[in-house]
Amino acid sequence: MNIDHLIHMANQIGAYFETEPDRALASAGIAEHLARFWEKRMRRSLYAYLDSAQDGALAPLVREALTQHRDQVLGKIQ
Repeated sequence: MNIDHLIHMANQIGAYFETEPDRALASAGIAEHLARFWEKRMRRSLYAYLDSAQDGALAPLVREALTQHRDQVLGKIQ
């Protein structure tokens, strides 16, 4: 998986949800999208990037969603 491509796609999802005035709802929407539509390896790669402390390329809302909803997004991997 090309991490730059995954980051780009995640940020595009985040940009869509930025229009939601309720930030908590936007964050949950991003997490739900990733959990439902992304393959396991895509989600694992994105979290590996996030955990590597090099997550500067992720949009703030995407980073927030990944952090706050980690169990939801990764729970579907098991």
